[in-house]
Amino acid sequence: MNLLEQMKKHTFMVADSGDFERIHTYLPKDATTNPTLILRAAKLPAYQHLIDEIKSSYPDLSTADKMDHLLVKFGMEILKIIPGRVSTEIDAKLSFDIEDSVMRARKIIDLYQKQGIGKDRVLIKIAATWEGIQSAKILETEGIHCNLTLVFNLPQALACAESKVTLISPFVGRITDWYKKSLGEKWDDASMSGSNDPGVKSVTAIYNYLKHHDFKTEIMGASFRNIDQITALAGCDLLTISPELLDQLQNTEGEIKPRLSFLSAKHMHFEKMSVDEKSFRQYMNDDPMATEKLAEGIRNFKNDIDLLAQLLEG
Repeated sequence: MNLLEQMKKHTFMVADSGDFERIHTYLPKDATTNPTLILRAAKLPAYQHLIDEIKSSYPDLSTADKMDHLLVKFGMEILKIIPGRVSTEIDAKLSFDIEDSVMRARKIIDLYQKQGIGKDRVLIKIAATWEGIQSAKILETEGIHCNLTLVFNLPQALACAESKVTLISPFVGRITDWYKKSLGEKWDDASMSGSNDPGVKSVTAIYNYLKHHDFKTEIMGASFRNIDQITALAGCDLLTISPELLDQLQNTEGEIKPRLSFLSAKHMHFEKMSVDEKSFRQYMNDDPMATEKLAEGIRNFKNDIDLLAQLLEG
């Protein structure tokens, strides 16, 4: 049995792609998108008709409105393939704006509903800044479910869970990238692999703490660099994985045992902590990795939104 088949026994597998033609191959439960993935797909000849359709159908709309229609268009195509939910990300420029984030999310949900898609099949994806978390807290009370992305440490995850966010995406690969760069020649691939990988350790700590304290927020590991990081998190609620790594899992034989479990987490001991705005900002200030990677992620998504806008207005 290949690794992908075995992983599916322990964890819901989610396709991390805007290329819905490739999503067909792996039959995942859910799918996630972000501006980078949509931009990558939008540049492919197979999807040029979607760009052209938005441009011809909504010539008088603002660029931001066209963007929302494009994101929903990709989401609609993905929902034809998967049985579960698609994550659609709001503009990263709104990462520090509660009011506009909430308004943008409502608008995206309205566009989906006009196409006959209910709230239960869409996750609004928002960066896990303090303002992003507060936006999600408001949206969740309205039945609009959220996926808080760019999560890099436990305080971020806990703030999301205390706000009753549906799902969080703690990152793996980007954390490992940071430590690898920071340590330089001191980095040792052999000793920093598997359960010792810094990104894996971060997601494991988040999973165990939230499960131990009975938070309902789903945990979806994201941003993987290799299949060892994926198999080291077998048992996590969900894992969102690129088509390239899904392909590697499908073509690799081996044996996988669950590394994470609710029962194991319940038998651990954790002191209860709580996060308000003041402590959240202090925790982030004290964690240079999380601060830098969150800021970098928002910047990169903003840049890709701008490039998508150029395609829509070109």
